[in-house]
Amino acid sequence: MDSTLTTLYRTNLNKLDLLTSGKVRDIYNIDDDHMLVVTSDRLSAFDVVLPDPIPGKGKVLTALSDFWLNRFEDLVPNHLTNITLESVLKDEEERAAIEGRGIVVKKLKPLPVEAIVRGYIIGSGWKEYQQSGSVCGMELAKGLQQADKLSEPIFTPSTKAEIGDHDENINYESMVDLIGSELAAKVRDISLQVYSKGAEYALGKGIIVADTKLEFGLDNDGKLYLIDEVLTPDSSRFWPVSEYKPGVSPPSFDKQYVRDYLETLDWDKKAPGPALPEEVIRNTAIKYREAQEILTGR
Repeated sequence: MDSTLTTLYRTNLNKLDLLTSGKVRDIYNIDDDHMLVVTSDRLSAFDVVLPDPIPGKGKVLTALSDFWLNRFEDLVPNHLTNITLESVLKDEEERAAIEGRGIVVKKLKPLPVEAIVRGYIIGSGWKEYQQSGSVCGMELAKGLQQADKLSEPIFTPSTKAEIGDHDENINYESMVDLIGSELAAKVRDISLQVYSKGAEYALGKGIIVADTKLEFGLDNDGKLYLIDEVLTPDSSRFWPVSEYKPGVSPPSFDKQYVRDYLETLDWDKKAPGPALPEEVIRNTAIKYREAQEILTGR
């Protein structure tokens, strides 16, 4: 592994007030309209933050999200601003620690749902399909194999859990109950467009985007924005086209590699999470960087 890669597990910025520390991101207050989001190298699996960071992961997520947000800005507004890190964080040492990870974004009200789009059947969707022939209450064609491509992408929202709790898949009607029919339809339609356009681009680079999770927020006027991270190895399943075949879980560029390792352990998927072997940490870091390089060319 590249010895120049630095690791950041948790931040401590003395000049700014910490608003929240999530599974991966530390968020600091700047003013009434802006906040600083720092993407750490923490890794969560099965909604549990693991004790070992993945070197360079936060920089990969930040770079990839910026790439996609800029690519989709004509489709949906996003939380990015033109405010520089230097203008909000004067301490040079603190700034250096979060370079490439810290971005100043609009302060928005996150929606209480996660927008999930599935183009292939895998993960929790595959488990549910085996039991009921459906995913989040949506009937699917009979006879699908694991990792099969769906006839068209489906929108399957979930609730947003607190740290340590598990997100729960919900049906579209439950999402309407939470945020209203007009907003639910807008989130669904934009999510399907973002996934389809992103998956088409990635396929041209040799990567299948099997599914993805998106998040949205509202400003004070009720305008919808795409927030958080977009089409990253943390929020999506990336498979190499060259090794894809239905019937098995394909190798991946994302944290599925870690999930597969954790599934071999006698662990109840509750905190605290188990330590990761050096080989798993190293290979995961390589996979994340490879995904960034293939998709962005840098």
